[in-house]
Amino acid sequence: MRISPYYLLAVIAGFVWYMQSCATSSANHSGSEAIPEVVSYNFDIRPILSDKCLACHGPDANKREAGLRLDMAESAYKALKEHPSAHALVPGKPELSEVFLRISSTDTAMMMPPPSSNLKLSAREIKLIEKWIQQGATYEKHWAFVAPKKPALPTVKETDWPKNEIDYFILQKQEEKGLKPNDEADKERLLKRLSFDLVGLPPSLQLMDSFLADKSANAYEKAVDQLLKNPAYGEKMALHWLDLARYADSHGYQDDGYRTQWPWRDWVIHAFNKNMHYNDFVTWQLAGDLMPNSTKEQLLATGFNRNHKITEEGGTIPEEYRTMYVTDRTDLLGKGLLGVTIECAHCHDHKYDPFPQKEYYQLFAFFNNVKEVGIESVIGGPDTYAKKPLMEICDEDIQSILSFVNKRDTNRLIVSVMGDLDTTRKTFLLKRGAYDAPGEEVQVGTPTAILPFNPSYPKNRLGLSKWMFDKKNPLTARVYVNHLWQEFFGKGIVKTSGDFGMQGDLPTHPALLDWLAVDFMEHGWDIKRLVKQMVTSATYRQSAVITPEKLATDPDNVLLARGPRYRIQAEFIKDLVLSSSGLLNPTIGGPSVKPYQPAGLWEGATSGRGLLSAYNQDHGSSLYRRGIYTLIKRTVPPPSMAIFDASNRDLCEVRRLKTNTPLQALVMLNDPTVLEASRVLAARLLQENSAVNDKISKAFRLIVSRQPNKKETELLTAYYEKELKKLTPASTERSLAVGEYLIPARIDKKKLAALMRVVTTIYNLEETITKS
Repeated sequence: MRISPYYLLAVIAGFVWYMQSCATSSANHSGSEAIPEVVSYNFDIRPILSDKCLACHGPDANKREAGLRLDMAESAYKALKEHPSAHALVPGKPELSEVFLRISSTDTAMMMPPPSSNLKLSAREIKLIEKWIQQGATYEKHWAFVAPKKPALPTVKETDWPKNEIDYFILQKQEEKGLKPNDEADKERLLKRLSFDLVGLPPSLQLMDSFLADKSANAYEKAVDQLLKNPAYGEKMALHWLDLARYADSHGYQDDGYRTQWPWRDWVIHAFNKNMHYNDFVTWQLAGDLMPNSTKEQLLATGFNRNHKITEEGGTIPEEYRTMYVTDRTDLLGKGLLGVTIECAHCHDHKYDPFPQKEYYQLFAFFNNVKEVGIESVIGGPDTYAKKPLMEICDEDIQSILSFVNKRDTNRLIVSVMGDLDTTRKTFLLKRGAYDAPGEEVQVGTPTAILPFNPSYPKNRLGLSKWMFDKKNPLTARVYVNHLWQEFFGKGIVKTSGDFGMQGDLPTHPALLDWLAVDFMEHGWDIKRLVKQMVTSATYRQSAVITPEKLATDPDNVLLARGPRYRIQAEFIKDLVLSSSGLLNPTIGGPSVKPYQPAGLWEGATSGRGLLSAYNQDHGSSLYRRGIYTLIKRTVPPPSMAIFDASNRDLCEVRRLKTNTPLQALVMLNDPTVLEASRVLAARLLQENSAVNDKISKAFRLIVSRQPNKKETELLTAYYEKELKKLTPASTERSLAVGEYLIPARIDKKKLAALMRVVTTIYNLEETITKS
């Protein structure tokens, strides 16, 4: 079909008009926003300075103008370098403060920012700065580096809406902006949302039927409790942790040989299922080997620290790579557990956050004493599947303390773990981060801007964990609470979940973040309790329906006046397909598997050596394992999952991107797993004694997790009849020739192919792979 260029021009013009209207509406809304009674430097003033002023008057000495820093009180208060009789800020007196005089001036020779910068403060921003100066121009320590205090619950008008404490904080913000929350989602959509969030699978027909039939006041809470007890809960919760811990099944770098680190993954699933509290969960992983009377399970947990890339290539400089391994562990601690960009201080003092380079290497020192080398062995046999220090898991271990490890054979099983040297390795500040340029010697320590290291703590990784879970540490609880919020609502209260520092986003609901963090600590760092708290809130239960008014007022749903709506993660798309078709192998744990994959990918990106030089697909039940068990080769991650934004596990990742590309549609239309599942489900439905529209309705429920409406059923039934007439013997055979699962004997193949196409269509509905 040829599209008229005039039509395209009209569409473009309409889009431009719409965007301009939205921008105008947004600007008007921003301009009309009330000035707070007490102006906060952290939440009101610093964002303005960061956007409009600090490029020339901030921490970068090379770009600083007039010797003026506005991000530090002592610099902003003192006499100006070029005008000694004037001051940038005079607390209490905006009329004497050059900052206010310049930003409010209409004289182009005086105004700041200068017109040439194309930056301009709004009237509201100028009023905020004026009021802040009137109130004393008080600078505050960065909000994230101040220990949280539990605020009182806010007062709200709609007192019938909140179901727990979370809702008071959310509703208060909505009421301030003149918004009202959505009604609760209908039971079918709510159960689908809950099931994917707690177990990563669609609800079973049995669970759907029982939940719909349950008219009791606590029906939803019973469904929550039932899902939290499901062993699949541990698999769902583990996925985010595997991204954070950069778990993979290969060593990385060019040779990218096989590694057997999967027993650590089994432990993570086990820890979530038994509800190990977060302080123990992290302490075992950071320092299980250093705990008094350490067990093999605690030692296995320290595999967390050894998931980083390891080279097996000859010709490398051992100390260079050993230093890289220590750096990786240090950076993971910063980004994954503390939510700060500590890695920026690897080569120089952090430009924006108060982290001197020396403090980076003091933190580095905690991980610098491991009994490891830069290169231990080149790619080859089983002895290279794990690198020293390592532990061996024997059959006796499986029968006792490590019963959760799914060891299926009698082969030698080894895992890389932590183990320190008998004597302390010296640590030096590395000039410009270079392994061969040592500077001054440093001792273990922590960033003082966060919390000084308590000298009574052991000067090792166990002491580091005690520091992390010190009630005065401002970051540990906040960061994990934010990670979980991100899991259930699509984005964190702090959107930049790996950066709580000066350049990160401000929390949308700072009081709620602090309340949750303190409450989490007060209840013993109980993860399941926190999960239940979030998913039983009225905030979580809202319908995802969006009105034009809410789209205009809050397009990004920052105020959470509607339920979350976004595509589920790559692994859970595979799980949905396998589970709904009846193909899913529910076995928990064990070695990673190699499902269907386009030919030649590994062979085109390999050194030609080792177990992973060629892709040897698995067969039988291994094809139908959950997505979390798909083997990840770092240099060639699983393509269908990568297309849906899965991590390649090179580095710590605390937030996956959410993209929308045509390739994703092509995967759903052509992936052998989807097509095979469509065929298998169609065959099972054909073997039932029911009408065609009932078969289609059941397929729809299994896949989309709700009853189809009349029009949907009619359209899909008509499509089935159309395909049934159109199919030829040759096209029927082509359609069915996918996947290894056997076609039942004595089945009408033409009907099977027609129904298979209907099922494939249902799998390709946007709603199918969307949490809403």
